[in-house]
Amino acid sequence: MKKGNATLFNLPITTKLGITLVSFLLILIFFGEWIMPYDPFQIDMNNRLESMSHQHWLGTDQLGRDIFSRIVYGAKLTIGLGVITIILSVIVGVPIGLISGFSGGKIDAVFMRIIDAILTFPDFILAIAIAGLLGPSLTNIVIAIVLVRWIVYARLVRSQVLELKQQEYILASKISYSSKWRTIRMHILPHLIPTIIAIGAVDVGKVILLISSLSYIGLGAQPHIPEWGAMLNDGRGYFQVVPALMMYPGLAIMLTVLIFHLLGDGLKNRFDIRKRGLRK
Repeated sequence: MKKGNATLFNLPITTKLGITLVSFLLILIFFGEWIMPYDPFQIDMNNRLESMSHQHWLGTDQLGRDIFSRIVYGAKLTIGLGVITIILSVIVGVPIGLISGFSGGKIDAVFMRIIDAILTFPDFILAIAIAGLLGPSLTNIVIAIVLVRWIVYARLVRSQVLELKQQEYILASKISYSSKWRTIRMHILPHLIPTIIAIGAVDVGKVILLISSLSYIGLGAQPHIPEWGAMLNDGRGYFQVVPALMMYPGLAIMLTVLIFHLLGDGLKNRFDIRKRGLRK
């Protein structure tokens, strides 16, 4: 089999494992409601703060809600919003990076000044400020994070376009009077897509941490919504009595972030991104 054929059988073991685990998470997101034994919003004060049992696999919370059902339901919110946020960041950042890198001149200078101005603030602090201005909700924290994370893809794409512009086949395309869009579509985008996918896979984990952190401090999901960060906040007052209220959503966040990092790391190795000297 040729080296260039990216079939599942010739992928590195880390990439295979990452794809398998991410596939499991996607199944959990789309079909999780089939395996939830209880309504994640159902309150039962007679069974509050129960430990693990056959009826409640991970116990119940302070309002008698089944923790396992809430964890499964929360996967749809936390992971789903993480993936959506990355997709939106790519949609915003990639065209800006393409235009900036390919056009150069004043257009590039303007975009870079905007990016440099935003980069003077740490991601988390800037996301908190934007989410605080917009108000607490899951929609608003997605908007806040997109406004922060698009820069990653704009800078990445710009740097790669500047490098690719010097290649002979790009110069030949210009000499043959091909349109800018045709040159980008035929010669530049095919080289960028694998890099964007690999960086995006790692970035999903980072965004999940951001979403959970903002929900934990009250800027994202509100207490009744079983988002993992909000569940951590709900269980904070009971940590010394029932540590499982924080332990289970915390483990869910940690394992999910590790899975996406594993996938992204495997994709980076598969596409030789590190060898090409790319930086996030």
